[in-house]
Amino acid sequence: MGNDGGSIPTRRELVKEAAKSPTTAQLKETQQEQQLWAWTYDPITRKRLAAPVVADATGRLYNKDTILELLVGGQAEKETNGVVTSLRDVVEVKFEEDGDGGWKCPVTGAKLGPGTKAAYIVPCGHAFSGVAIKEVAGERCVTCDGEYAAEDVVPILSTADADVTRLASRRQALKDRGLTHSLKKASGGEKPKKRKKREASPEKGTQSAFSKPDAPVESNKASSKTAQAKPVEHSRINNATTATLTAKVMQEQEVAKKRRLDNKNVASLFSNRDGESHHGKSADFMTRGYSVPAAGGKR
Repeated sequence: MGNDGGSIPTRRELVKEAAKSPTTAQLKETQQEQQLWAWTYDPITRKRLAAPVVADATGRLYNKDTILELLVGGQAEKETNGVVTSLRDVVEVKFEEDGDGGWKCPVTGAKLGPGTKAAYIVPCGHAFSGVAIKEVAGERCVTCDGEYAAEDVVPILSTADADVTRLASRRQALKDRGLTHSLKKASGGEKPKKRKKREASPEKGTQSAFSKPDAPVESNKASSKTAQAKPVEHSRINNATTATLTAKVMQEQEVAKKRRLDNKNVASLFSNRDGESHHGKSADFMTRGYSVPAAGGKR
């Protein structure tokens, strides 16, 4: 282009006004819209929240069936950014309905939703308004009388930096103690220790196959014949009971082998006649119908 009498506009001429940062009112309006969505819809399936509703360690709400489907499909950790890895990482939140399809605080009667501070208690899951939590602060839930600690009060869908930081610290502290968000033990925490303990201490009345017995094994009359079985030669089995059982099995195998060799059905497959007497019906099935001519004779 060019040489046509026109001009090339500059950016200053095209952009009359610079981009403006959103005002405080606009930011507040956007935040309220996000809060309304989070209090109303499941963040994964985008379906309306309906009981039973669960919450994770960050205070985010889900439909319980959504978490179950993610866990079965192996997608829970990915979809929740590593917050939920098992059903123990969520707590069922017990909201009190207000009669209009919403939720309310059982203490103050205030509506729970966007624009209000609310929290739930772990592990019982009862939800209250922020004001009620401060007024009835204690060690027992006013609804079920269940015990709880102050750090186990989880704000619901809070965006305050202080709440976000506290919940992150709580998650790490529980992880260091081998606990999940619901205060239950993480799966697989104690299994290796129990297995090691069982291997180190065998059950009473049994001996290892590789350890020498302290005293000869006593047997009753029913097992006297077994004890007389010939032990396996050059055996490395030191346990008397194990060696006797092994000798008995080997002896039974030898008897069965000899029995198979003496079977007439097996012996009939082989011919014991002299190779020169192949004549007519007296020959076996391999040479029947053929004769071996004498030396220098014609066929």
